[in-house]
Amino acid sequence: MNADRLLEHFGRISDAPDAVPRLRRFILDLAVRGKLVEQDTSVEPASELLERIQAEKALLIESGELRRHAELEEMSVADTPFVLPAGWEWVRLIDLLTKLTDGTHHSPPNHPQGDFKYITAKNIKPEGVSLDNITYIDAATHNEIYSRCNPEKGDILYIKDGATTGVVTINTLDEPFSLLSSVALLKLAKGVYNSLVVAFLRSPFFYEQMRSFMKGAAITRLTLKRMAPALIPLPPLAEQYRIVAKVEELMGLCDQLEAAQAKRERRRDRLTAAALAQLNVATPTASGSTECPDALPSLRTAAAFVLDHLPRLTTRPQHIQQLRQTILNLAVRGQLISQDPNDEPAKLLFDRIKAARAALVVERRIRQSDDVEYSLQDELNDAPPGWVGAYVNDVAIIQGGKRLPNGAGFSETPTSHYYIRVTDMKNGTISETGLKYISSGVQAEIARYIINKEDLYITIAGTIGAVGSIPESLDGQNLTENAAKIVFRGIDGRFFLLTLRSDFVQAQFLEKTKQMAQPKLALKRIAGAKFYFPPLAEQHRIVAKVDELMALCDGLEAQLSTTHTDSRRLLEAVLQEALAPVA
Repeated sequence: MNADRLLEHFGRISDAPDAVPRLRRFILDLAVRGKLVEQDTSVEPASELLERIQAEKALLIESGELRRHAELEEMSVADTPFVLPAGWEWVRLIDLLTKLTDGTHHSPPNHPQGDFKYITAKNIKPEGVSLDNITYIDAATHNEIYSRCNPEKGDILYIKDGATTGVVTINTLDEPFSLLSSVALLKLAKGVYNSLVVAFLRSPFFYEQMRSFMKGAAITRLTLKRMAPALIPLPPLAEQYRIVAKVEELMGLCDQLEAAQAKRERRRDRLTAAALAQLNVATPTASGSTECPDALPSLRTAAAFVLDHLPRLTTRPQHIQQLRQTILNLAVRGQLISQDPNDEPAKLLFDRIKAARAALVVERRIRQSDDVEYSLQDELNDAPPGWVGAYVNDVAIIQGGKRLPNGAGFSETPTSHYYIRVTDMKNGTISETGLKYISSGVQAEIARYIINKEDLYITIAGTIGAVGSIPESLDGQNLTENAAKIVFRGIDGRFFLLTLRSDFVQAQFLEKTKQMAQPKLALKRIAGAKFYFPPLAEQHRIVAKVDELMALCDGLEAQLSTTHTDSRRLLEAVLQEALAPVA
């Protein structure tokens, strides 16, 4: 192996998704195909080893220590997935074993203390048998289980049930214990190296065989009957040891690469977090104070630094997501763009908004509730310069949706009436794929609970506080009881939407629901959320700047995707070269 070649390019290939795990799988794939070490034609071929194994098993059958397994179809060349090196043999798994069984199929009473350890799938780890959270069973129960399934040190344990199927290890316990049926016990014939078999069982080739055999609905499982005929290559005995030594050497290198990668990612994460934290240095706190009243000049410097170094700071999708949220938070706190003293004061806009809200109440004959649960009450004098502090109830009306009438269902045939559910609310809008129809009769019963294209929606049950706009094509359609509509006039709808999505407002929503067993956001709590808004002209400029920066984030995501694709291709090329036997 040319390890230097691998290390030379690892800085680039490690950007590929799952670079080190892919490298580990590639090593095992080369091993099982006989391409990891050079073959030695002078050593005894696997065919002679296989004859000795068959002779050993015949003696065990004759003595009654081993039952004869059902005859399996003879393999033909067409049955073999790939060509093996000279001296290797294709065999079935059962050909290498003197026992293939599993633990008890009836989970016995087990306790924190007892006579014998009780091992289940949760205890099977790649490095051996874990004794964390171990339980025990009594001697009588153990003896019954152990008479059929007797794991000994050096045997192979293989998880065959559930999500962790395929995890395989060598038994490291030098004492008798009982197994549950989720774990298979594999006892090898003499002349088969257990570490070699474990490496092959972990290979992508064998794992895919096992996954294709799994059956079950709630819990998928692998039967012993399916495991027994699985194909596995058998190298000569001398080569088995050389393969294992090379696998261990390369896996050690993977450990080093993984540690180096983790260290680099931690540094990147700290740099990104520190840079984005600087952008929030002058952010108003929940109590209304500012962490650093004179921080605006340094904020501009920090913002310039972040924008100048975005490609280096955003190396993972979560970095870009953090950047998007930071942009949003700056926007709604007056820290994204400069204020223009020539703008009409926000106070005058506030007066017009309140008048427009009052007119809406009359126009739509809205029954108002005076029950508002205010957040941060009496703390509206801490707005950014030129801005106004307000509550949602000051500028908007919150109205809930309506569940379908008792006994009513969705219409099987298309109608002109849709029922908008929370599941239809995706990515800040309403997805028109999969919308449910309701009949005219059902719509007439809940006709008051519609949402208009000028409104915003907000989810109030299950998913809390997701806010979005309404497509024009869904103007006047009915709204689920698990969401509410926010009716407003006079404020820029895009700016209002950004505000409601910001951490500052979302934190107020979540604070009101986090102690509930089944979280639900009450309309009075939406109405009582505090926010800030600037003059209307500044709202427009903020929205334009956010659009510009979000487009930049889109470009960074596309660039990151391209980088990952290129890294993946380079990874494959470097692996092929670096892991090729050195001439």
